Amino acid sequence: MARTPMKTAGAAQSRREPQLQFKDEVLDQLAERANVAQFVSFSPRLELRFARIRGVRRDAAWSLAEAIQALIEHSGEGLVNVRSFDPIQPKGNPFKRELRTVETAIDNIREYAAQGLYTIVNEAIDVNDGGVSGVSYGGLLEFGPGDTPRIVEKPGTVSLPLDMGLRILRNVYGFTPDLRYPVETRVEFSIHPLRRGVLRSHTIIWELEKTGAVQLEANPVWPNLFSQHIGDKVFGLLVADAIGLPVPHSTVVSRKVATFQFGKRTGTGDRWIRTSPTVQAPGKFTTQRGWTDPYALMAREDPQGTLIASVLDQEGVDAQYSGAAVSGPNDDLTIEGVSGFGDAFMVGQAAPEELPHSVVKKVSVAYKMAARRLGPVRFEWVIDAQRLWIVQFHRGQTMTSRGTIYPGNPRTWMEFRVESGLEALRLLIEELPSGDQTGVIIIGQVGVTSHFGDLLRRARIPSRVA
Repeated sequence: MARTPMKTAGAAQSRREPQLQFKDEVLDQLAERANVAQFVSFSPRLELRFARIRGVRRDAAWSLAEAIQALIEHSGEGLVNVRSFDPIQPKGNPFKRELRTVETAIDNIREYAAQGLYTIVNEAIDVNDGGVSGVSYGGLLEFGPGDTPRIVEKPGTVSLPLDMGLRILRNVYGFTPDLRYPVETRVEFSIHPLRRGVLRSHTIIWELEKTGAVQLEANPVWPNLFSQHIGDKVFGLLVADAIGLPVPHSTVVSRKVATFQFGKRTGTGDRWIRTSPTVQAPGKFTTQRGWTDPYALMAREDPQGTLIASVLDQEGVDAQYSGAAVSGPNDDLTIEGVSGFGDAFMVGQAAPEELPHSVVKKVSVAYKMAARRLGPVRFEWVIDAQRLWIVQFHRGQTMTSRGTIYPGNPRTWMEFRVESGLEALRLLIEELPSGDQTGVIIIGQVGVTSHFGDLLRRARIPSRVA
């Protein structure tokens, strides 16, 4: 007669039921405290489990078709996604996006149910509506446009301290995203120009996960996907504004998002039109004093719509002095400028002047304030009778020091005359052989912080001003 083996602790553990995770139940609980995308869910037997549709009773006795019809009717785009899950293995299961008809959705639900899978049908929300998706966690905000919250797993996602990120998003979209959760809560979210979800608000919460206490460190660098979305110059000025530096009041006319405003009034009422390329292109596109049609400007200088992300209509400053500042090796700060407006100086049409001590001090104070928050930075500035204003802003240290734009010991040096212009320098940079075998000497009265210096620094070409 066979003996029955004794049960051991290990055997009991091996027979323990696997922990089940019902994603639709979690989503239903989440809807009690956050705005989620409208949804209905079904068991493998095609029984309605949960329903969260704006303005509709949760206990409605719907058939499969009636539930999906109600969801499509209440969806902003009239489209739904069908996601499947296995309570034992809730992740990595098949799904279908942007289904338009009840019949198509039912076909997919039946297909997944035949495999023993549960299904969640949620309203489809356009990720290309100009908004962003991302993750908030540990005092950090990471996001990008044109994707789901999984965009944070891809290169180019912007990384900002939470308060700075919320201020920037409020300036761009006109509302503060609803992301005030404890630092130990990981929040997957998306924000949208048009209100969506069960609570009909601009912030959709896709997942909340509570972990242990954590504090993460942001790394706000650009270009990134969001700076390319709204314009490199615009993003830099939004960062400057977010850390408390004075930026002239600006109206941003953008290709990808609705027109928005930020900054402080200068009191002049004058207009400056400044193009904001997707990535920094020193001196390539128009900056001018006085109004011009921003849409005509973008059509003329970027007919394909790929190079200029936006145009700033910026209030002018009564410029007493203007110039630029860059951080060099060992945190050496190079400050250059001229009296009056600085546009001629930046494009090499005016030589740097000796600046009063009071001007140098104001620039130094602004630099130290920014560096405490961001580390080494570089910026263009304008000073009126009262204060210093930031008109362009970037993060990062350069190799510029004294007359050296970018260091190196090339075999040969080429001379380039300033009067040839910025476009000629761009062509020269493209034609130079790769590596650091050839350097460039800039001949003419021009500053190392000018756009000539910007181009050579970005290309990492050994260069100096004669």
